Amino acid sequence: MVQIKAILTIVLLAIVSVVLIPLQWCAVKFGLSIQRRLPLVWHRLALGLVGIRVRQIGKPCERRPLLIASNHASWVDITVIGSLMPLSFIAKSEVAGWPVFGLFAKLQRSVFVNRTKRSDTGKVADTIAGRLKSGDAMVLFAEGTSNDGNVVLPFRSALLGSATRALDADGGDVWVQPLSIAYQGIHGLPMGRQFRPGVAWYGDMELAGHLWGVFVNGALDVIVTWGEPTLVHHETDRKALTVQMENQVRSMTVAALTGAAVKSACDLENSGGNLFSNAEKTSKAGAEKSAA
Repeated sequence: MVQIKAILTIVLLAIVSVVLIPLQWCAVKFGLSIQRRLPLVWHRLALGLVGIRVRQIGKPCERRPLLIASNHASWVDITVIGSLMPLSFIAKSEVAGWPVFGLFAKLQRSVFVNRTKRSDTGKVADTIAGRLKSGDAMVLFAEGTSNDGNVVLPFRSALLGSATRALDADGGDVWVQPLSIAYQGIHGLPMGRQFRPGVAWYGDMELAGHLWGVFVNGALDVIVTWGEPTLVHHETDRKALTVQMENQVRSMTVAALTGAAVKSACDLENSGGNLFSNAEKTSKAGAEKSAA
């Protein structure tokens, strides 16, 4: 039965893709504003078809330019994060050549980074800066690779720096916000450390087999937590910013995996509180200071 359901899900998702891909291609080619929202529609439909449930704690910064620094466990992250708001990703250059995924990444207007060629850093930074200034929220998987979903690997300062340094040249600012994604349950039950690597896609795992496993199992419970946004300017220390983002993402991920984040969110909702009221105050204060 689960195999039949998985096949039906794949067929329906293929039909949705056949309809939306040409529309998105035209929107990107002719620079239509709908190019930011069509991927959002696809990701939300995909989550619904597969049965993935997302709980969002906190909210994204409304100010622009916005760079989002996230942890990374699986290709599923793309669809989960892509379902939250209009955004694009900063991806390694190899992704552009992947079957299916490469096409989707290009249609989502991803910026591809060749990590083996330092000479390309300046060019990529300029591209990212241009996208940020145009109002696009960009997602950076700051670990530089994926993991087993149970940990957060050290963030790479060069990746954060390549995006923020480009704006410093002409005195611009950028908001950087940490984002945690945690796979907390399956079929309504806690997932546990031993089962989480089955959702994560890392190392030398075969993509086709992993895709099939997610379609068959489905019903994942994902906790997405937004951290405190930081206003970055020309005096910001890149390495200190990296440590700050890494620590926030790690803390939020641990809280989500242990259930502490969900409990705190429920307590605040029941009391009418705001989980990230301090972040909002900090954001407003930073913006006022910048404007002054």
